[in-house]
Amino acid sequence: MSKDPSYPNQITSPAKDGVSTIERWQLAFPFKTSSEAGVSGVSFVQLGQAGNASYAVIPPHFEGGLHNAPAVQYVAFLAGEAVITVPEARESVRIKGGRDGLIIGADTANVGRKGHDTRYPSGEETVAVVIPIADGKVPEHIVLDAEDGIAEHPIER
Repeated sequence: MSKDPSYPNQITSPAKDGVSTIERWQLAFPFKTSSEAGVSGVSFVQLGQAGNASYAVIPPHFEGGLHNAPAVQYVAFLAGEAVITVPEARESVRIKGGRDGLIIGADTANVGRKGHDTRYPSGEETVAVVIPIADGKVPEHIVLDAEDGIAEHPIER
């Protein structure tokens, strides 16, 4: 499936057959244009009902270690960078904070045996907002072809 710019595209860490992996997803809900005062003309996407969101400040050079996502969740990296590696699949991706810093963690312990490793190689703090999806369900999506992925975040295999 080819990427459609009117829909959000995310780097995602799901699991298949018990093994975590890295994929590029196109979410099934399109961008809309707001007509509300103060944000009229702004493109936005409703991400669904959220659980207990948190704001994290991660120290420089932090090693998160091998773990599963604690819940199906959005993680919005606002500043800094994260490198997510899936040892079993021999894949990794570098996520830089900012506009393209929104990812989905979906390799929870009930679907992935070993999970993924996250490290924060920057000499500065990495800032993230973690937003669990209220019902714990993976958002409706399609998996993009590798060549239609997000150029800012090449998946290394």
